[in-house]
Amino acid sequence: MKGHAVAAPAALTLADYADLARRGMDAAVWDFLAGGAGEERTLAANLAAFGRVRLLPRVLTGAGRPVTMTRILGRDWAAPVGIAPLAYHTMADPEGETATARAAGRAGLPLIVSTFAGRTLEDVAAAAAGAPLWLQVYCFRDRDVTRRLVERAERAGFEALVLTADAPHLGRRLRDLRNGFRLPAGIGPANLEGAGFASPRDHSLMEFDPGLDWSAVAWLRSVSSLPVLVKGVLTAADACRAVEAGAAGVVVSNHGGRQLDGAVATLDALPEITAALAGACPVLLDGGVRRGVDVLAALALGADAVLLGRPVLDGLAVDGASGVARVLDILVGELTDAMSLSGLGSVADATPGLVRLATGTAAPEPPPPAPARSADDPEAPRTGDLRGEDLHGSLRDPVLDTMNFLNEITHRYPEAVSFAPGRPYDRFFDVEQVFTSLRRYCDHLAEQGQTPEQIRDALFQYGPTSGRIRGLIADWLRADEGIDVPAESIVVTVGCQEAMVLALRALVQGPRDALLVASPCYVGITGAARLLDIDPTPVAEREDGFHPADLEAVVRAERARGRRPRAFYVVPDHANPSGNTMSLEARHELLELAGRLDLLVLEDSPYRLVSPGIQLPTLKSLDRDRRVVHLGSFSKTLFPGARVGFAVADQTVTDRAGATRLLADELSKLKSMVTVNTSPLSQAAVAGMLLAAGGRASQLNAGTAAHYGEAMRATLRRLDACFAEPRRAGLKVRWNKPDGGFFLVVKVPFVADNAALARSAQDFGVIWTPMAYFYPQGGGEHEIRLSVSYLSLAEIDEGVGRLAAFIEHESETASGASADAVEEG
Repeated sequence: MKGHAVAAPAALTLADYADLARRGMDAAVWDFLAGGAGEERTLAANLAAFGRVRLLPRVLTGAGRPVTMTRILGRDWAAPVGIAPLAYHTMADPEGETATARAAGRAGLPLIVSTFAGRTLEDVAAAAAGAPLWLQVYCFRDRDVTRRLVERAERAGFEALVLTADAPHLGRRLRDLRNGFRLPAGIGPANLEGAGFASPRDHSLMEFDPGLDWSAVAWLRSVSSLPVLVKGVLTAADACRAVEAGAAGVVVSNHGGRQLDGAVATLDALPEITAALAGACPVLLDGGVRRGVDVLAALALGADAVLLGRPVLDGLAVDGASGVARVLDILVGELTDAMSLSGLGSVADATPGLVRLATGTAAPEPPPPAPARSADDPEAPRTGDLRGEDLHGSLRDPVLDTMNFLNEITHRYPEAVSFAPGRPYDRFFDVEQVFTSLRRYCDHLAEQGQTPEQIRDALFQYGPTSGRIRGLIADWLRADEGIDVPAESIVVTVGCQEAMVLALRALVQGPRDALLVASPCYVGITGAARLLDIDPTPVAEREDGFHPADLEAVVRAERARGRRPRAFYVVPDHANPSGNTMSLEARHELLELAGRLDLLVLEDSPYRLVSPGIQLPTLKSLDRDRRVVHLGSFSKTLFPGARVGFAVADQTVTDRAGATRLLADELSKLKSMVTVNTSPLSQAAVAGMLLAAGGRASQLNAGTAAHYGEAMRATLRRLDACFAEPRRAGLKVRWNKPDGGFFLVVKVPFVADNAALARSAQDFGVIWTPMAYFYPQGGGEHEIRLSVSYLSLAEIDEGVGRLAAFIEHESETASGASADAVEEG
């Protein structure tokens, strides 16, 4: 390798950097980095595929300055661009991957580090300045080598694994064979030990596992908690197989044209793959990206992001970390220009209609529409059956399947003890209560002077959209929760779930508006968001709960990316799923922060009155500046079958003419188009119960709160008994200790996913909820949620015993599987 070439002012494109790098580099090294396999037809095809693309810009869209930010696997990228795995950056610059990592960190873009990196994983992580780091993985014949590498990466803070699936050995690269290429002196893989690296192709023939199959994905997941992506996918069938095998994403790649010469160009393969996956996981693409318009074309055809390869090494060879930074800046700048000139406000706006091939043929819209058939066509479909890909994308989101899967497991194993349902203890319910409550409400209306005809209408007719019992709810909130608001600021909803949907629909105007959620969080809010095409931004809770400083950091990061944070959803009391409770100090800090950052808080707190002891004040009762929209429900305090919830929305809304109204009025407009009104019979039953208790639901819940408190204490005592020290420490099992609510979280040393839940139900007769359900952008793979509310004390005792046996068995099995994999490798 020669020294850095001089970066002339004329280096305005990635092609300019390639030319400068070629002139400053040893010819054999350049051929190794720039060349492809065979006659390099696939290498040329990758570039040619982008050359055939033309864009169809939209005008007068009012998009403003484009927002390039995107989110992949729970991490924000400043643009939908990452750095592809490339071996031996040290051939381009002595600092190698550390220089590249510094540039990636400054750009806010991810770096995928090759197994054959020239600098150690630890040095690269130290240089990355918080940029997402992923490890590219080859599976060697000796699996122990791969396992040690993965473990080092995880300890160093890497966030994902990228399994290269298209390399049972390295391709036949004619340039290297003609040059007799061997690695320059002093260049080698800093994270591997052994001989034979000087000739990369010969080393791959000796060390790569040629018998690799789909079980490699499961093996990697067994030795690491990191998500696994599969790189080298070129067909829809393999993409779907990757997801079935447990992959968290796929990379559409032909290895930069360096493996099978004659393979399809990645851009040509992309539409079929994205149509088949239909949003099931992130899809990335590499190969041939050289311009910002190339990035935009890949996004329009369904990619979530692209990976940039050879141009990164060109920039590194020309000017070290500064050269890489400049290459990334050029590409993102070109992307921003292309988006602006195409009328796009965000990367989500890039759709297939933006792309046309140079021949005049429009790019296929993934998924393609079903062909129209004549009624006389004997092959015409005779039913109205539909394809899943033709329905809204939220229906393919795993969060919408969580409750269905739990219900299926519960029905399949009816004898199992279930810690899954977050529902009230039904032995407190009496059927006669419903009829008594209805009569009490009718008497109340009569006492107010209403005629029999009016009372009949109050039960049988639709009634006002905002609700019939707003006054009673306002009185109850004042008496039990210290929330003093006029009845007009309340909308009675079909459970709290409708209140969430209405609030989100009203507050989030478009893709630039951000909904922030405490993470882990209740699946109802993430599900509602997905139905409305809102991608919630998580604010991670710490083990001791929510910290306002973390919210402030996320708000500022979102604004730096051109987004407008609108609302923050939180369950401050005995949260579902974590069981954590926000401190009084944090409540005051949150309200101060909301005012300072111009943010609304969506407070959802259903577990307060069913928890023992005196509760901390609600956020709404402390709210002096109308920053809190309080979302409530009578499901836990009275009975869930009523499906009566409410929203307290006393904020004023001012239109352009200066007229004002309440946010509650706006929510009522939306409700009129969703459910028309909340069942008058349900409202009557709830009202009757409140009236019978003198307007104090807390009085109705004294016994239930005591029961739930004892259920939580009994669960914690039984866990302590089953996992006494030092066995608890040996197993690495621990849990939090809430003083109320329905839920607590147990951390375990194995992956607690749906498959583990099925084994738990079938083999040990105990059901729980995977915490991964509750992390909007991934996480919680080693945590389970226990709900204590629905079980008797005897069932809790038996169930925790079964759970302990399952955890012991699963921990030992996972440990044994790792050992076996090492031996078999």
